[in-house]
Amino acid sequence: MKSWIKAGTAAVIVLGSGAGMVWAQSSGSGSSSSSPFSGWFGRSGGNDTSPVDLDFQILGGEDNLLPAIRRTSLLVSAQDEGRVTGQDILAAARGDYARILGLLYDQGYYSVIINITLDGVEAAQIAPLDAPRVVRKVVVAVQPGPLFHYERADIAPVAPGTDLPRDYRRGEIARTGDMKRAATSGVEGWRNVGYAKAEVADTQIIADHATNLVDSRIQLAPGPALRFGQLTIRGYERMDPRRLRKIAGFPEGERFDPEKLDDVRKRLRRSGVFSAITLTEADYVSPGNTLDVDLLVAEQKLRRLGAGFEYSNTDGLSLTGYWINRNLFRGGERLRVDAAISDIGGDTGRDYSLGMRIDRPATITADTTGYVLAKVESLQEEDYDLKSGTFGLGFTWLPSDELTADISLQYRALRVEDDSGRTDFRLFALPTLVTWDKRDEPTDAKRGYWLSGGITPFVGLQDETGSGAQILAEGRAYYSFGTDDRYTLAGRARLGTVVGPEIEETPRDYLFWSGGGGTVRGHSFESLGVEVIPGPEGPIRTGGMSIVTLTAETRIQIREKIGLALFADAGRVWEDSAFSGASGWQAGAGAGIRYATPVGPLRFDIATPIGGGDGDDGGVQVYIGLGQAF
Repeated sequence: MKSWIKAGTAAVIVLGSGAGMVWAQSSGSGSSSSSPFSGWFGRSGGNDTSPVDLDFQILGGEDNLLPAIRRTSLLVSAQDEGRVTGQDILAAARGDYARILGLLYDQGYYSVIINITLDGVEAAQIAPLDAPRVVRKVVVAVQPGPLFHYERADIAPVAPGTDLPRDYRRGEIARTGDMKRAATSGVEGWRNVGYAKAEVADTQIIADHATNLVDSRIQLAPGPALRFGQLTIRGYERMDPRRLRKIAGFPEGERFDPEKLDDVRKRLRRSGVFSAITLTEADYVSPGNTLDVDLLVAEQKLRRLGAGFEYSNTDGLSLTGYWINRNLFRGGERLRVDAAISDIGGDTGRDYSLGMRIDRPATITADTTGYVLAKVESLQEEDYDLKSGTFGLGFTWLPSDELTADISLQYRALRVEDDSGRTDFRLFALPTLVTWDKRDEPTDAKRGYWLSGGITPFVGLQDETGSGAQILAEGRAYYSFGTDDRYTLAGRARLGTVVGPEIEETPRDYLFWSGGGGTVRGHSFESLGVEVIPGPEGPIRTGGMSIVTLTAETRIQIREKIGLALFADAGRVWEDSAFSGASGWQAGAGAGIRYATPVGPLRFDIATPIGGGDGDDGGVQVYIGLGQAF
């Protein structure tokens, strides 16, 4: 492997196979050059109080070069951080030759002259041990020279479906970054079709200074097509290795595909058992063109305890807590116990709930989790009291990070006491839910969308309970713009209806209310329902058979950790199925503050009614919680 300068005509840079590379080095009058691939990132800014006068001078080139050079400069970073001794400045200056040269190579400039002087002396000519005690004036003078374009941009052989950089072609600006991306994409293209040991065999880049053209040639070596071999596992302690293999779902014997290795990582991560997961491909090819893989895991602490809260000035304080055992029977089974108390200090009595759920990953398939759940609940609302118990068996299918499907068979018993007396419900239900999550960040989304659709068929087991189905759908969308996505527009639409039974035969928690933090802020919790079911003193209030709610928010990032939100909510509830019959509506609006925390934004919202309702839920409502409203 060689590198050389061909005097007067062309600089030749030869890059070796694999990770190794060799580059041309040259120096002219008062100039210094180094690796074009050294140092890709830097900082910008200045320090007006620094004793060092830092002056950047660009002679020619595009207007964006000066800020880019300042961002990559170690001198600027040293000045910003107050490291301004003579030794610090000399070290930063010597490092800047390579960083600036690499930046300019990546912009297509290959006839570069860089002068960095410390009080008039070229930094490259100062020995590290002869650093001046104090530096007063630093001048960084850069002559980029002409832009170079591709005379040739070849890469071969290329696997079918390889996505090469658009700018790596004849006539485009010859940026080293495009060459690197072309080589990386070429290797990834072969790996994606089963050639796990694909690599760059040879790369030659010839920059002709007489014509300002670059001849770039990248030679790939795909190697043999491989299949997955054996998986070896290490690092487990409490975990049963047989169950660990089943959870991983390693595709032994199948054609090599890097996405399938990613799927193994995701399954193990979703199990919640492991704090670290490392998959390493073997350096060698095993007999039969197979590739063995080594799995090293580190288990998390066995148990976890957590809590949360939310506050409303009318609904009071809500407290939630949970306890988790991550490996109950040494097979990755997760036991979670949840408890909640709400309406503490609210206008109605306190509500309680206690639930338990055991999840078993890799049940039936590697991407399917089976679970058992049990939950009891007591609600004391303004218009009714409800006590319920639920027991269920279900499955959750997770084919990807975005898609989730859940189905369960539940037995439910409910007792409702309201102005009409006491009503008991007994039923079997089959809740089914599909969720498609394309948000960039679940707790504080700035882009993407979230879609959910569900249907819960139920069969009544006694005369008081009807049979039918509850249908739910919800969509959320997020769009951000401005510097660093400072502004975010967020919207949510929800709808639901119950079909089949009459309203008095429908379990009360399948009916729909509007009002409160989850529907229309500014109105009291469950303040909008319907009056259909007869009582001793006239119709009693219950939830409706259909609902639609709409929410719009504008989120503005004021500072790094502080944000502002402006929002408006609206909801309508109908007496009958399929959004028919008499209906009522309500709307609210308000503003809030967000404070960023490691687990999501802390939310403080103030809202007031702006229309609809029954006129009895006016006034200002306050909501405090963790995470965005949606």
